Amino acid sequence: MIPTPNDVKDGSPTMTKAAFQEKVADFSLVMGGPVFQLFRKAHLTGDHLELLHRRLLAIVSIAWLPLLVLDLVVSRAGIQGRLTFLHDVEVQARFLVALPVLILAELIAHSRLRPVVQRFVERRIVREDDLPRFDAAIESAVRMRNSIPVELALLVLVYTLGLWLWNSRFAIESPTWYANPGGRWNLTPAGWWYVLVSIPILQFVLLRWYLRFFIWYCFLWRVSKLNLHLVAIHPDHCAGLAFLGKSAYAFGPILFAQGAMLAGLVASRVLYRGESLLSFKLQLGGFVVFFVLAVLGPLLMFTPKMAAAKRKGLADYAKVAQDYVDRFEDKWVLNTPPPEEVLGSGDIQSLADLNNSYDIVRGMRAVPFGLDDISRLALATATPLAPLLLTVFSLEELIMRLVKIIF
Repeated sequence: MIPTPNDVKDGSPTMTKAAFQEKVADFSLVMGGPVFQLFRKAHLTGDHLELLHRRLLAIVSIAWLPLLVLDLVVSRAGIQGRLTFLHDVEVQARFLVALPVLILAELIAHSRLRPVVQRFVERRIVREDDLPRFDAAIESAVRMRNSIPVELALLVLVYTLGLWLWNSRFAIESPTWYANPGGRWNLTPAGWWYVLVSIPILQFVLLRWYLRFFIWYCFLWRVSKLNLHLVAIHPDHCAGLAFLGKSAYAFGPILFAQGAMLAGLVASRVLYRGESLLSFKLQLGGFVVFFVLAVLGPLLMFTPKMAAAKRKGLADYAKVAQDYVDRFEDKWVLNTPPPEEVLGSGDIQSLADLNNSYDIVRGMRAVPFGLDDISRLALATATPLAPLLLTVFSLEELIMRLVKIIF
């Protein structure tokens, strides 16, 4: 059955338009999957991501608190000259900054991305005859989000590749709260919890976010293949798709968490291994560029459609403009004397309006984001790196330098 204003095909049965709109409104990138259902049964979340404080407290307590307790026990046992747990900047950045932010990000992504799906329909960017394919894209995203095998695969990946990466890190040269020299697996009690519980929790949460990135961009890729209704003269200069660039802010907290983890790693290397902060400048800059591109780059899938809309808009408005200026010249230039006073004529204002409309089409971007979107995401990624300057300058010196820059 071909979709009509009142019906949308959904598989074999026909879905009413009201039911379809409700389905679109209920779409969520994060409210689903085995872990979400487990949290519901454990009363750590509600049907709409309520009880955030419970999730934060439970997950951070499991990942961080046992490390503190076990380290205090070992400290009392009399091991001297080692890096203590509370002085390990990298670990504190991971479990007291990055992990809570990654959990909080679910609520932010849910509230920001759900309206994006609705806008494709509400603004009639997806044409009526493409609604079944749009619905299929939603169904595909939901199936992947809810997939039990996919989340089990992430868990297997954490305990295989994750442990291999841990084993391949730089050697332990001095006693720490989690291990002693003499081998990567010469772990303390706190170290065993760190390697087998805390790190896997963080890695699993992070991998779930990478999976959600993949699901979201697969959904957008399928939408980009539809016959979208793009209007070159739209004042957002993106043919009506500027909201896609703004939707990328939903992933800002994930970029912030990644920046916090990198900042902790670099701070640890600078403070305890004597390395220079300046030796990391290329890595830090490349890190910011990479993650901004990772978030905004996939949106370039809409570039072919947007470029085609701009070309069509330029051609269409050029034809309208040519017809208008021909009539304008006949009336006001070739017709002597003119039929009326040119001063105050509406024809002059219409000519100016036509010129403004053509300028909007000519200034249309071929990507659904702008420099402000790039700068905001770069700021979200780089902000956790700013405290690293305290490893080079004192707080007073840093403040004075900022004052000189501002004033």
